[in-house]
Amino acid sequence: MEETLRVGVITSAHGLRGEVKVFPTTDDAQRFRQLKDVLLDTGTELKPLEVEQVRFFKNLVIVKFRGLDRIEEVEAYKGRDLLVTRANAVELGPDENFIADLIGLEVVTDEGGRLGQLTDVLQTGANDVYVVKRETGKELLLPAIKDCVLDIDLEAGRVTVHLLDGLLDL
Repeated sequence: MEETLRVGVITSAHGLRGEVKVFPTTDDAQRFRQLKDVLLDTGTELKPLEVEQVRFFKNLVIVKFRGLDRIEEVEAYKGRDLLVTRANAVELGPDENFIADLIGLEVVTDEGGRLGQLTDVLQTGANDVYVVKRETGKELLLPAIKDCVLDIDLEAGRVTVHLLDGLLDL
């Protein structure tokens, strides 16, 4: 498992006073209100930054970092990831996992057959959908519901699923 989790991507500078626009990659953008510290992936290092102020505009978060007070200081960070350590990540509820932990898991059926590797999680609103790349190269879409996803074992690196009627026919 990765030690850091991405919470957003800097899209551009905002104004002249060092603020940045951030596209949130977390389920709940409001979590930025509680963030005190983040790590900026500069491409060569993880640079710690202290969050000074947060506000919201449409689907973006406007963030001001302490000590970065001019547009010239933040322009180079366009397209860079903002990360948090697992210690600063939101607490997960029962049967919840970080998407980053699911990517790459082997997907097997409850009958013991191997389906492939989980390559993506689509967030549809109603329920997540797991994208499984089959050995044939085709993708299989599995609804992340209790009737289909029976067990996620991060330590074993495996997701056990029950194939609902018709899923393999799509």
